Amino acid sequence: MTCSLWIHADSPVPASKADGYRGIWFSLGQFSEYGDKYSGGLGSYTAKHRPLAVYSPEAKKTFFVYGGTTSAEERHLLIMVSCYDHESGTVPRPTVVHDKEGVNDPHDNGSILLDEEGHVWVFVSGRGRKRMGFKYRSVAPFSIDRFECVEEKEMTYPQPWLVKGQGIFHFLTRYTKGRELYWESSGDGRQWSEVHKLAGMGGHYQVSAEGHGRVITAFNYHPGGNVDKRTNLYYVESDDMGASWKTAGGEKLVTPLEAVDSPALVHDYAAEDRLVYVKDICFDEAGHPVILIITSADYRPGPEGDPRIWTLVRWNGDDWEFMEITRSTHNYDMGSLYVEENHLWRLIAPTEAGPQPFGTGGEIALWLSRDGGRHWSKERDITKNSVYNHAYARKPLNADPAFYAFWADGNPDSFSPSQFYFTNQEGTELRVLPDRMDGEEAVPLLLD
Repeated sequence: MTCSLWIHADSPVPASKADGYRGIWFSLGQFSEYGDKYSGGLGSYTAKHRPLAVYSPEAKKTFFVYGGTTSAEERHLLIMVSCYDHESGTVPRPTVVHDKEGVNDPHDNGSILLDEEGHVWVFVSGRGRKRMGFKYRSVAPFSIDRFECVEEKEMTYPQPWLVKGQGIFHFLTRYTKGRELYWESSGDGRQWSEVHKLAGMGGHYQVSAEGHGRVITAFNYHPGGNVDKRTNLYYVESDDMGASWKTAGGEKLVTPLEAVDSPALVHDYAAEDRLVYVKDICFDEAGHPVILIITSADYRPGPEGDPRIWTLVRWNGDDWEFMEITRSTHNYDMGSLYVEENHLWRLIAPTEAGPQPFGTGGEIALWLSRDGGRHWSKERDITKNSVYNHAYARKPLNADPAFYAFWADGNPDSFSPSQFYFTNQEGTELRVLPDRMDGEEAVPLLLD
């Protein structure tokens, strides 16, 4: 599909609506003794699509994007957008922003952004040079009824961020020499800068964030371009929309980064023969970066990869600190980290073994630290006795306590339906989005 075949601002036809919330199921098809490398309900996949949701205090709504499908019996990827109305407690029928026309791969999922005027942007991922990416903008502020296609270009793993007063900063990936990292920027979302390479050491996966006048990113590297050997952890930041880059300690960097032993290196996990899976990044109360990763002994699922360690990596102003949170059952377990007031930190993630114990995801738990990430304890299980594993718990930008994380479930061992869930801040209220709707709005069901 090209931009010219989709909806533009002057089109009188509204975007199509679905009659419920149904997530895409996917299998990578790389099997070993304990199953697929990753698979299941991946509607909120990947960790490298960021953000997937954003709360608007003006609209009193949480807008979110996900990988949907036409029916529970099909694997046809639709890039969907919707919102939770915090005043009415309802969700509308979700909007199909982009039909992937037979593609079933959630690597093509989207990311979301609200600009300063309230327009909803959806950045749809492509896949290398085989499938292009797209940028969509809602015609009206705080509305998901009509979208215009603004640009079509090569981009994967989109990570757009609003930098107030300056425009949009966009981290993206291109398959040039492996999965290399790039960035671009725009004052209005319509005219974009040149795409600049940030890092190219053989390949990378990154997680990024914006705040405190900076854009920040943490990433691993792929020796020889092999993603199954991903290792090391790097960090860079910019306080001038990408004009210059530096380390957490302020050392200036020359980009693109090409040396494995770059000053941006946070920790040499290759020397420890450990794999690194980047999950999340945010700022602590002082504006210092905090990175969430899982380290592993093997790229394949199963006990040979143990221990799989949820690790918090924190810059203290002088050096990096490393703290273990808990252990996990799968490399592709993915959760979200929250830094709150009074040194209260929160992790919502599938850290517990699920009904498919060697598959992607598991049961969602809430972990708390009351001393700034140094010590952690499990507060409660948010899901339990589930039929399918839950995976990829995602944090809305500026999250409201009533809609604090959302994710999908699914059977990683065989094709299954996939539903979407969200929880409140305390993990005491778990709701499921309706997979079928008779009316234009519905109240998400509160589960026991």
